[in-house]
Amino acid sequence: MGKEFRGTVADHPDFDAGSDAEALYDAMKGFGSDKEAILELIASRSNRQEIRAAYKSQFGNDLIDDLKYELTGKFERLIVGLMRPPAYHDAKEIKDAIKGAGTDEKCLIEILASRTNEQIHNLVAAYKDAYDRDLEEDVIGDTSGHFKKMLVVLLQGTREEDDVVSEDLVEQDAQDLYDAGEAQWGTDEAKFIMLLGNRSVTHLQLVFDEYQKIAEKSIEDSIKSELSGDFETLMLAVVQCIRSKPMFFARRLYKSMKGLGTADNTLIRIMVCRSEIDMLDIRECFRLRYEKSLYNMIQDDTSGDYKRTLLKLCGGDDDIAGEFFPEAAQIAYKMWEISAMTKVQLRGTVRPYQNFDPASDAQALRKAMKGFGTDEDTIIDIVANRSNAQRQEIRQTFKSLLGRDLMADLKSELSKNLERLILGLMMTPAEFDAKMMKKAMEGAGTDEHALIEILVTRNNQEIQEMCSAYQNAYKKSLEDAIASETSGHFKRILISLAQGTREEDPADMARALEDAQELADACNADSGDLEDRFMSILCTRSFPHLRRVFQEFVRCSNKDIEQIIKKEMSGDIKNAMFAIVRSVKNQPSYFADRLYKAMKGLGTDDRALIRIMVSRSEIDLFNIRKEFKETHDASLHEFIQVETFVGDTSGDYRKILLILCGGED
Repeated sequence: MGKEFRGTVADHPDFDAGSDAEALYDAMKGFGSDKEAILELIASRSNRQEIRAAYKSQFGNDLIDDLKYELTGKFERLIVGLMRPPAYHDAKEIKDAIKGAGTDEKCLIEILASRTNEQIHNLVAAYKDAYDRDLEEDVIGDTSGHFKKMLVVLLQGTREEDDVVSEDLVEQDAQDLYDAGEAQWGTDEAKFIMLLGNRSVTHLQLVFDEYQKIAEKSIEDSIKSELSGDFETLMLAVVQCIRSKPMFFARRLYKSMKGLGTADNTLIRIMVCRSEIDMLDIRECFRLRYEKSLYNMIQDDTSGDYKRTLLKLCGGDDDIAGEFFPEAAQIAYKMWEISAMTKVQLRGTVRPYQNFDPASDAQALRKAMKGFGTDEDTIIDIVANRSNAQRQEIRQTFKSLLGRDLMADLKSELSKNLERLILGLMMTPAEFDAKMMKKAMEGAGTDEHALIEILVTRNNQEIQEMCSAYQNAYKKSLEDAIASETSGHFKRILISLAQGTREEDPADMARALEDAQELADACNADSGDLEDRFMSILCTRSFPHLRRVFQEFVRCSNKDIEQIIKKEMSGDIKNAMFAIVRSVKNQPSYFADRLYKAMKGLGTDDRALIRIMVSRSEIDLFNIRKEFKETHDASLHEFIQVETFVGDTSGDYRKILLILCGGED
């Protein structure tokens, strides 16, 4: 029995190549062209080569030439791309990627990492036929090093077929990969190339599972730490395609549309090449990873006939919490399993200063603030390059040596965002969190996102210390403040989290299955206690346990916990539950998303930006940077440089943020 068709463009019923050729001719004759007729016909036919042949035999013209003459811009590129045979379309994309002064490495990587042996062989032949050149020679001439070697391996199209699984070699291959990277000083790139470039997809999926057990981290994390540059990007793409091609393409599509401008070449290439293969699965993976349908993102990011054609290829909008297709359910389950098994090494960007002398720092800070004007550079250099424990020593020494309150002096000398950032760094973490909670609740409106972010991401000890700091600073318990500023289920969720009594045990698999079933039953019941049942589990269980709960929830319900929350809940309750799930899955990724939202769009949410940069700089800001780059295809450093430029005439605010960021990725 053949594999179920997962494309969005299928064979058209009652197909007639001659009739379609005539309809296209009529749409292009005379003054102007009927673009609607062209896109409707071409985007809904799989037999386009038959139409092209019929067009030439009936009218003596090449259909692609006529389309190029009649159409323009992105719409033309998309329609012409659809009219080329897949292998020739890939050949054209690669030719464009390597011609001229620069090379589009991402295009090379995407095509060669994702194609089957047969598609690679067809591509090589089409390239030779179209350009009378040898593809391998052109790739060799345009690339170098290990990147070149891996591309050449992929160009052979000799990967073992999927039914080839050497069970006796699975453990050995996993150990070989570990020995080639994590277990030694330096990396044996040749071993990575040989194994990832030749073993079958099914075999490598088993190898990756075994590798996770040996290394206690995913193969992707090892590649990120062991390799670099285009070679790293290529090997990550190969691994992602082995795990799931639809998820790989979902990532590529998202990156092509988010941020400033659209990478239309990438968008067109993927929509053209996957519309008859696995677009339905790509749509599901897109929704799973980005909590937004591909259809809606195309709708928001494109326009005109170009948009209408892309939406037709997309094939429809997805019910936001519909059941998974088998591919996406399997991926969702695997994502939670990897999250549960991976031991992430958290890294901050600010470390203790080596030659620390609190008296010298105190004197230097006093000098920077004495007299006419303020030496902001000295203040920034000292405060941003000391650990929080060292800053507390400086505060104490400043008072004992000079009889002055450092915080008060800084407040009188600095202003605006620079003042808020420097003072935040000089507080203890508990004092800073308490102040952020106070700020989130004072005034006319409440910043619910800040309350959620802090209470969801702090551990029990941090929450308890924050509660003590809040009581000391404001002579009122944090719980009472929350109770007076919030209401209903949302208030109960926040108060539950503010107890700082979340379980800290490892996952209990038997209990995880029970909890998963409890959540699944709550989704299917009409009892109206969905929020209560979710709160009783999500606000109390340990994060390691919840990872297993959410993994088993996929199996129990064939749905993703995030999509259920989005569909069944609303407002602040939805946001709180969603934040818990995101933090459980990958807390650095959650913070990366919060930073992106703080800086994108009109204006910067400086309070959120300062809060995260201050509170995470000694914990996991390095990890957050990596997640930011992975998701948004731009570095956090770059975003801060661009987004904090407006309104920061002195550049001091931006300067200290960049120091905390810790470098460019």
